[in-house]
Amino acid sequence: MAPHTAAQSRHTDAPAPALVPAPDRRRAWLVTAMIVTFMVINFADKSVLGLAAVPIMEELGLSNSTYGLISSSFYFLFSLSGLLVGLFSTRLSSRVLLFGMTLLWSVAQLPVLAMASVTTLLAGRILLGAAEGPAASMSMHALYKWFPPERRALPSALQIGGAALGTLLAAPLVSWLIEDFGWRSAYGVLAAVSAVWALVWWRIGHDGPYDRARAGGGGRAGAVVVEGAGAGAGAGAVDGASPRLPYRRLLSTGTVLGSISSAFGAAWALSLSHAWLPAYLRTELDLPAESVATTISVVSGFGLVLLLTVSPVVDALKARGISSRWSSGAAQSLAVCVAGGAMAAFPFVEATAARLVLIGLAFGTVAIAIPLHYMTVAEVVPTARRGAVFGIVAGLGTLPGLVAPLLTGHLIDAADSPADGYTRAFLIAAAVMLVAGALALMSIRPERDARRLGLDGAPTDATH
Repeated sequence: MAPHTAAQSRHTDAPAPALVPAPDRRRAWLVTAMIVTFMVINFADKSVLGLAAVPIMEELGLSNSTYGLISSSFYFLFSLSGLLVGLFSTRLSSRVLLFGMTLLWSVAQLPVLAMASVTTLLAGRILLGAAEGPAASMSMHALYKWFPPERRALPSALQIGGAALGTLLAAPLVSWLIEDFGWRSAYGVLAAVSAVWALVWWRIGHDGPYDRARAGGGGRAGAVVVEGAGAGAGAGAVDGASPRLPYRRLLSTGTVLGSISSAFGAAWALSLSHAWLPAYLRTELDLPAESVATTISVVSGFGLVLLLTVSPVVDALKARGISSRWSSGAAQSLAVCVAGGAMAAFPFVEATAARLVLIGLAFGTVAIAIPLHYMTVAEVVPTARRGAVFGIVAGLGTLPGLVAPLLTGHLIDAADSPADGYTRAFLIAAAVMLVAGALALMSIRPERDARRLGLDGAPTDATH
C-alpha cells in the first residue's frame, strides 16, 4: 500500500465543494425587478414627509424643532429593528421577511389619515422606521441568494438604484398628489401600493439557490459548485463552506468598520436630503413646489446614473486583478469625501445654478457608497453570518438619521436666521462626511481581512 502523504491528507481533509442547484436566470432577474420595486416604494415612503414638510408645518403650526423631531422619529427604532431582524434572518426566509415588512409599511401610513396631529405623525413615522430599518440589508441579502459573488455588482447597483429611482419618481408624483389632492392623499396612495407589492411578492419571492449551499460529494446534473471565492469571484467573497466565525471577530475587521464608516457618512447626507432638502429649496432658494420636485428628481437621477456607471467599472477593475481595496473600497470612500466637499461649499455659493450643481454632488454622489459597502462587507463574511452582519452594519450605518434631522431643526430655530441655521447644519454634515470617508479609505482591505479570518479561497491583495 502506498504511504499516505501529507498532500493526500490535506486533500482528504479539505471541505468538499458546496453544491447548489443551477440558478434560474429568469427567476433571478424577476426577483431583482421585485426588489428594485421594493426599494422604489421604500424611498417613496421615506420621502413623503419631507416633500409635504411645508404644508404640514403650516397646517399644524409646527416649529422647525418639532418637525425635526418628527423626521428623526423615523430612526427611533430603525437601527434596532435592522439589527434584530438581521439576527433572525438565519431562521426566516427572505420571502417572509420582506412580505411582513411591506405590510407594516402600509399600516404605518394610516394613522394620519384618521387624524393629522403631531402624535399620529410620530406614531406613523416610528412604525414605518421600524419596518423599514431592515429593508435595504434584507433585500440585498435576498438578492445575493440569486447571484454568485462574481455577478453581484450590477444587481446590487440596481437594488440601490431602486432607492434613487424611488425618490426620482416620488418627487413629482407625490408633489402632484400633495398640490392637487392634499398631502394626506400621498399617504393613502403609498399605503395601497405597499399592500399590493406584498401580495405579489408572496407569490413569487422565493429564496434563491445560493442560500442553500450544502457540503458533500456526489453532485447531480445541473449542479453548480461554489467554493468560498473562486478566481473569478474578484475579491474573496465567501459563499459556500467557510469557517463559523464569531460575530465579534467579523465586526472588528477593518473592512467591516470602514464599510460602516462610509455608510455613516452617506446616511448623514441622505437623512438631510429626505427631511430638509425640500424645505430648504422651497424656503431659502424660493423655488416653487414644481421646481423643488424637479430638482430632487434630478439629484436622484444623478445618483442613479452614477450607480449604473460605477458598478460595471468596479466589475471591470476586479476582472483586471485590481483588489477590492482599490476598486469597491476606494470608490465608496472617495464618493463620501467628494459629497462632503460639495456639502461644505454650496451654502457659500451665490449663483443659483452653481449652488444647485453642488447640491447635486452633495446629495447624489453618496449613492455610490450604499451598494459598495455591502459588497465589501460580504467579502469578509461567511454566507451563514451575512444576513445578521448586514443587519448590524445597516443599523450602525444609519444612526445619523436619528441625529441629523433633529439637530438641523434645533440649529435653524436657534440661529439668527434660517439661512444661518441651514449653513451650520450643512457644515456639520460636511465635517462628518469627510472624516467618515477618510476612515473608510484607510480601513477597507477585504483581501487582507479575509486572509486574517482564515476564509478559504481568499485571494492575495497584490496591491497591499
